[in-house]
Amino acid sequence: MLKIRKYAAIDIGSNAVRLLVSTITEPENKETTFKKTSLVRVPIRLGADVFVNGKISEENMIRMKDTMRAYSLLMKSHKIEKYKACATSAMRDASNGEELASQVLEDCGIDIEIIDGEHEAAIIAATDLHELIQDDKTYLYVDVGGGSTEFTLYSGGETIASRSFKLGTVRLLNEMVDDSLWEEVEAWIKAKTKPYTKIALIGSGGNINNIFKSSGKKLGKPLSYLYLSSYYQLLNSLTYEDRISQLGMNTDRADVIIPATKIYLSAMKWSRSKSVHVPKIGLADGIIKSLYNDAKKEEMVLD
Repeated sequence: MLKIRKYAAIDIGSNAVRLLVSTITEPENKETTFKKTSLVRVPIRLGADVFVNGKISEENMIRMKDTMRAYSLLMKSHKIEKYKACATSAMRDASNGEELASQVLEDCGIDIEIIDGEHEAAIIAATDLHELIQDDKTYLYVDVGGGSTEFTLYSGGETIASRSFKLGTVRLLNEMVDDSLWEEVEAWIKAKTKPYTKIALIGSGGNINNIFKSSGKKLGKPLSYLYLSSYYQLLNSLTYEDRISQLGMNTDRADVIIPATKIYLSAMKWSRSKSVHVPKIGLADGIIKSLYNDAKKEEMVLD
């Protein structure tokens, strides 16, 4: 018998707020499939408030509540069985993050869980990474966000090390990252990757997805260090307006893409990696997967 579930994930990042609706199909004796039915993205740059002023502005509090109200209605229309809303770096650091979460709960019934960097990395690791990761190879997984970047080293199909740093694109744009933090990230990557000879990068986040899309490469083919490096030079040679008009970028992507590319290139250099795989997965996909895994565990207990 065919079983179909509809789950939703809300990813409240430092640069944007996303709602992912996923249809999970479970045919009998066949592999379960996860289909992205709908993805809505609203560019509320919470990080620009928080990393500069320590709190979310009144204007963005209102925008967040409006967005969550809309997401609540969309989930109702899609007949969502289960959902999870996770907030990352910006709401974590905001002095009024908990206050906003309780207002959203009261306002539209959406329960926001504010998670730390390690938890964020663990949720992302629950995605389809295993399909990409070959047991005999070593990978450095780099998830670049607006407020933080999560690094995870995989080797022999196992997680070797994982760390979250406050190295985010919105923080970098606001010149809130000291050289000492770059040095700390460099030291960590070099120390963790030193025992391994050949390492490939896995990149996730809206910026690397955007770069991959513009490269015209087939899904599954990696980007080379040389390609990423020349693209970085191109980005730097264009003005913000040019990046929007010539490269067709969104207004809230055209500025953060430069610091994001710098993070990926630095990680490749420090890990001696020559290529980066872009599987188009992120926190929202991880949330869907963890919801599904939890549901399966519950069913096993009930059985």
